[in-house]
Amino acid sequence: MAVTRLLIHAPTVDALKRAQNNARNLLKLEPDAQVEIVVNGPAMAVAVTLTDSDILSRLVMCRNSLQAQSLTAQADVKLVDAAVQYLAHQQAAGWSYLRA
Repeated sequence: MAVTRLLIHAPTVDALKRAQNNARNLLKLEPDAQVEIVVNGPAMAVAVTLTDSDILSRLVMCRNSLQAQSLTAQADVKLVDAAVQYLAHQQAAGWSYLRA
């Protein structure tokens, strides 16, 4: 069976909480799954406070949202210029999309 590649989009605070749970639940069933939590919008204010290393290793943060809210991402978090562009490119590359 092919490895699952899933983008979980978390644009709100509640969506970010759901996204973390979704990621953990999928990884319990499929430890080899590739899971990224793509964060933008209001969720950024909470995302920059996260400390769970497994979740941080899966976060993809939008630079546009960081700059608009004057926030700074954690050192090890993946940054992209625009979440919308990243989501579109990853889906075109075969990743599945879930809005949390």
